[in-house]
Amino acid sequence: MALLTDTRARKLKPTDKPVSDGSIQGLSLHPSATVGRSKWILRFKSPLTGKRRDMGLGGYPEVSISAARKKALEAREIIASGHDPLEVRRAEKQALAPVVVPTFTKAARLVFGEIKDGFRNAKHADQWISTLERFAFPVIGDRVVSDLKASDFADVLRPIWLVKPETASRVRQRCDTVMKWCAARDYIVASPVAVVSKLLARQPGKRERVAHHPALPWRDIPAFVRDVVQTKPQSIGKQALEFALLTAARSGEVRGMTWNEVDLENGTWIVPANRMKAKINHRVPLAPRAIEILRSRLPFRTDSNLVFASRKDTPLSDMTLTKILRDANVQSDSTGRTATVHGFRSSFRDWASENGYPRDLAERALAHTIKNAAEAAYHRTDLLDARREMMEAWERQVRRAE
Repeated sequence: MALLTDTRARKLKPTDKPVSDGSIQGLSLHPSATVGRSKWILRFKSPLTGKRRDMGLGGYPEVSISAARKKALEAREIIASGHDPLEVRRAEKQALAPVVVPTFTKAARLVFGEIKDGFRNAKHADQWISTLERFAFPVIGDRVVSDLKASDFADVLRPIWLVKPETASRVRQRCDTVMKWCAARDYIVASPVAVVSKLLARQPGKRERVAHHPALPWRDIPAFVRDVVQTKPQSIGKQALEFALLTAARSGEVRGMTWNEVDLENGTWIVPANRMKAKINHRVPLAPRAIEILRSRLPFRTDSNLVFASRKDTPLSDMTLTKILRDANVQSDSTGRTATVHGFRSSFRDWASENGYPRDLAERALAHTIKNAAEAAYHRTDLLDARREMMEAWERQVRRAE
């Protein structure tokens, strides 16, 4: 095959066929709409897929014949080494491309695009992004995430922090999700949202906690359930965590739960004395969602008879549930401590008190020992029916829509 010359290349017309260059296999010059201006193409078979590919090497006369031959030869050497030159070029461009830090609005919409399919329904998905559109985007939406500090998120939350504490909690949690996504992609070092409460006044109805188990404020629980527990992928750990939350039971009581303790027909769970801290049988009324979780576990019944069995058919470890809270960085209160599974019992207790339920009823739900001997002597019933109404109300709070 004859070698291509500049004279032949300059005379190529739009109606001419591509002209091959005899020096390098697959190298040809393709005419364009203007006489004398053409495009270099190297045609080759990819060593990765075996398919034919066309690689552009630039336009003539900007890329001369000798320069095109040099580029084609380099590409052929890459092919001979078992690599695809087009993929090598793409990787090199990506390595050299500057990191473009997104604005908060851009980052939030990218995050939403990744997580929206994990919501239980379209309404919850719309609420996730709409709260940011309403409260965050107007304040910080146009700023790149690497410039945002805790004080900027405090500015977002301050107008609603005291008057709409539940909404403020959701906005804070969703802002934190966006910023953690940015940290995972090296746009920022770490999310500044975790400490934002230190820049804001204490919210009404909240008090400083001195308990050993940090608890998520009960007003924040619906957002936690939607944004963490009910998101995909679902896991046995998330199911056990939600069941513990709905029943206000201890982690160990849930993790050691067996099917013979459950009466699905009557919606009751009887924890035997040998598994109770007070060493007394404890009847737990099951609200509809708790029963739904149990029914979903029936197809996975194992030889151990455990409701929430691990892959080894043993009780789940306490860390399985704790890890869900840690991975989501669920903050317990203004101190910034991570909430604990046991802390949900405190969340329930606060909710019961602030919503007018008798102390006795809440304490029975928690299976607390009655320290006053005289008071204990008059306890003839565990008030199951009254507690059932209370636990159904607690479920409505836990699963309450925004």
